[in-house]
Amino acid sequence: MAQILAPTSQWQMRITKSSTTASPMTAKMWSSLLLKQNKRGPTKSSAKFRVLAVKSEDYTINRLEGLLNLDLTPFTDRIIAEYIWIGGSGVDVRSKSRTISKPVEHPSELPKWNYDGSSTGQAPGEDSEVILYPQAIFKDPFRGGNNILVICDAYTPQGEPIPTNKRARAAEIFANQKVIDEVPWYGIEQEYTLLQTDVKWPLGWPVGGYPGPQGPYYCGAGADKSFGRDISDAHYKACLYAGINISGTNGEVMPGQWEYQVGPSVGIEAGDHIWASRYILERITEQAGVVLTLDPKPIEGDWNGAGCHTNYSTKSMREEGGFEVIKKAILNLSLRHTDHISAYGEGNERRLTGKHETASINTFSWGVANRGCSIRVGRETEKQGKGYLEDRRPASNMDPYIVTSLLAETTLLWEPTLEAEALAAQKLALNV
Repeated sequence: MAQILAPTSQWQMRITKSSTTASPMTAKMWSSLLLKQNKRGPTKSSAKFRVLAVKSEDYTINRLEGLLNLDLTPFTDRIIAEYIWIGGSGVDVRSKSRTISKPVEHPSELPKWNYDGSSTGQAPGEDSEVILYPQAIFKDPFRGGNNILVICDAYTPQGEPIPTNKRARAAEIFANQKVIDEVPWYGIEQEYTLLQTDVKWPLGWPVGGYPGPQGPYYCGAGADKSFGRDISDAHYKACLYAGINISGTNGEVMPGQWEYQVGPSVGIEAGDHIWASRYILERITEQAGVVLTLDPKPIEGDWNGAGCHTNYSTKSMREEGGFEVIKKAILNLSLRHTDHISAYGEGNERRLTGKHETASINTFSWGVANRGCSIRVGRETEKQGKGYLEDRRPASNMDPYIVTSLLAETTLLWEPTLEAEALAAQKLALNV
């Protein structure tokens, strides 16, 4: 990443005479030349020498870095707020900056803003204004100081959430008193793949070829096993700086693929933190000249896909007797399997094949310590009789607002018919 870690600035000195090609000259050589000229006194030669000091490319980069890293705090109370929202694809993040008169501590202190929705696939050209509502703020790891990142959701000028605004519906579910009383916790495992810029082939893979088979790469170390660790580490620290509840990171099974975990987070906060972390990751890969993809199956064949496993628990699940509550939640999830699958990410059918640590997309299953199931329950949860469940179905490109709120809705607010519940209980008993 030469554009980030630029070497110390240097000057290149060139002496030209007529059309003679200039040659590089160090600062030491230039000082020596000046000293000799001073000792000799005025030159009698009619030849004219011109000394040109040309800033090197590295020096220019360092000057730019210096400006980017300016600390504005001693000079002004004004800050830069980066407004971030989800674009028309439902996966892309967009952002733009504005100056705020003073530091803020809560999103309610920030003004609403607008953007051209026709340029993001979210509004027609003849009525393109979309309104941004600030919802969550994080410290800006790129600008530092009191500058902030602002997670927003999008509305029409009449105050209606636009179709790609999934946060609004999630906020309604998490505002339900029954959900609030259960204090839903989420731990989200975001997997992602790094691609080479020009060829869109995984980082570390030979262009047009394949590395050795999977096995040594998961949590591996070494130049032949770990590709992109600097990006993962930079992202980890940037998230901690921002105030994102990131809890860990690791290299994944497919080379060039990584994972980080966010949580435990409560309610709507889980979605806000995942989207902020995705934005930061996009910015870091942008600076590194690497392409980020959340495609759930970036490479076809005998390679692991990329998921976004979502660990979930409620207050009742975490208390004594919680395992029975977990089983009831799993029963409800089995009855709404199709609803969840349809909302768990585009292209997920290429990933959920029943292979590579996944369950079939068409069949609901659960098990203890079984990573080939739709829902996994940990050994410790079984032993303690309380804990959490892991939904392994969400794809890496899932919308965390949808997944987290749907889990809460299905397990806390939705009630199946007695007949459906009895039938599902029989199927699950046979499955186990």
